[in-house]
Amino acid sequence: MAMQINSEGVSASRVYLPADQTHSNLLSFFTSQFPHIETGEWVKRFDEGLVMDREGHSLSANDAYRPNTHLLYFRRLDREPEIPFEEQILYQDGHILVADKPHFLPVTPTGLYLHQTLLNRLKKKTGLSSLSPIHRIDRDTAGLVIFSINPTERARYQNLFRDRAVKKVYEAIAPYKKKVADQLPLIYRSRLEESEHFLQMTEVDGNPNADTLIELIEHQGAWAKYQLTPGSGKKHQLRCHLNALGIPIQNDQIYPVLTPYQEYDLDFTKPLQLLAKEIAFQDPVTGESRQFKSRQKLNFEI
Repeated sequence: MAMQINSEGVSASRVYLPADQTHSNLLSFFTSQFPHIETGEWVKRFDEGLVMDREGHSLSANDAYRPNTHLLYFRRLDREPEIPFEEQILYQDGHILVADKPHFLPVTPTGLYLHQTLLNRLKKKTGLSSLSPIHRIDRDTAGLVIFSINPTERARYQNLFRDRAVKKVYEAIAPYKKKVADQLPLIYRSRLEESEHFLQMTEVDGNPNADTLIELIEHQGAWAKYQLTPGSGKKHQLRCHLNALGIPIQNDQIYPVLTPYQEYDLDFTKPLQLLAKEIAFQDPVTGESRQFKSRQKLNFEI
């Protein structure tokens, strides 16, 4: 297959045209195959050359339906938030790529974000269409994200996270409370489940399924910098645990209060003060001990 990634770093999706279907043209097939996407959207994709054959030749909406073939198509967005911060590649070999992600940038395409994602920026920068993240961090969180380069090795790296064989260390700025600081270092444990709102997690009764080692690094007046070492990988675990202790992370838009979602006019002056600072593991492919550290720093003044 000749073309799997466009000039913006976006990978194509592939669709098979079954022999047991008949359609008057390709537009008819795509609108039938993807009923959640409006016909007008497919017309625009055809008009913009975003639907093509396996050799990368653009197709027309009126082209004939040819069963037992594969076609490529790309997603499109009329408008997308622009993220004015640059990622850095800290390390790259034939197996993995380690990126230092800025705040506000999603790791993978979702919702309003397609080109303005770490994955597609890196694909465009490196030309590696096979890049795939082996773990995720929130869009609001800055710091280290590791990508697999070779698809045949991807599962071996992902299994490190499944088996909790990766040490991750975060830093956060949150309120300084002496009654909390006097308890540190502390391993905080609780049971986290989805709340009524899909964006938020909540603590519930029951056996703990999340644990975080919380340590104090330093404090300046009303604020402190904490080191957080998660023993588990639950969604929003670090944000939930600090919030439960009465010290929610500075500029958190989800805990303790969920604020209205910002779509396009983002306030870049108030990044969530959470940073994926360090990551270490035994490389399952090369056998090497790997340790990486973000070059970013959290700022007490934000």
